[in-house]
Amino acid sequence: MTTDPLTVHVLIEGRVQGVGYRAWCAEEAEARDLSGWVRNLESGAVEAVFTGPSDTVVDMLDALWMGPSLARVNLIKDLDATEPARGPFEVRDIG
Repeated sequence: MTTDPLTVHVLIEGRVQGVGYRAWCAEEAEARDLSGWVRNLESGAVEAVFTGPSDTVVDMLDALWMGPSLARVNLIKDLDATEPARGPFEVRDIG
């Protein structure tokens, strides 16, 4: 088990807007006690940052492929690392 802190910044593509993906993502992240944020992008993708114990963040990344029932994830891109997020997970306005 690896519990060292990990921060990931990802872009999620597919049918991920208008299907409750951000709210689902926030619920999943909060249930895992992760910090970070999620937001829709004008491109139709969703962008997110997750910070927490590495095993928990990896578990969240695996869960992103599922999403809510109406979502369909085609691709998850790992973006450049970002500063670790702190505090409660938040849903942000469109970026």
